[in-house]
Amino acid sequence: MSIPQLPFPRVPVPYSTPPEAIQGPRIKLRLWRQSDWDGLAAMLADPEVMEHLMPVEGRAASDEVARRIERHFATHGFGLWAIELPGISPFIGYTGLVHVPFIATFTPAVEIGWRIQKAFWGQGYVSEAARLTLADGFSRLDLTEILALTIPANLRSQAVMRRLGMSHDPAEDFDHPSVPPGHRLRRHVLYRLSRETFMAAAEDTAP
Repeated sequence: MSIPQLPFPRVPVPYSTPPEAIQGPRIKLRLWRQSDWDGLAAMLADPEVMEHLMPVEGRAASDEVARRIERHFATHGFGLWAIELPGISPFIGYTGLVHVPFIATFTPAVEIGWRIQKAFWGQGYVSEAARLTLADGFSRLDLTEILALTIPANLRSQAVMRRLGMSHDPAEDFDHPSVPPGHRLRRHVLYRLSRETFMAAAEDTAP
């Protein structure tokens, strides 16, 4: 995510103090610690993790990502949570909600995003973390809709989006304004999820 150079519209979300952590069956979403910054830098330096994302060049840039995450929490009361795997790893990646930091036909909007260390791919941790994030967004933050953005080639993330109940309309595909024209990452797909759809699915899967 790039730092916007101009003001951009934001969804009017009343400030709500975030909890220290949100516990799931296997994972914990929590606020960041300074000790997480090393793990973040290593993850953002992994070319496979970053295959479908704009590069983050060097430790200084990675640390600025961490600072930006903390500023978003401090300013808005929500943001990208650190993902902890209790008893296994103190930091395996992040997921959470942010204001979409640019102007487009679908903004103002809040989007969900995630990145996870490759060692933990394919084990359902992203889906679990994302569901916890969505539940917090639709309940504590009282959002009515949450978006997800990625490139067409990122089939792994799109599969997660569909598992979460998100829908994609090809007519809404767009060119990301923070990516240079002609770049392979410029074209993006847009997925949407309403609170009603998420809550209905949660009720269907409740024991």
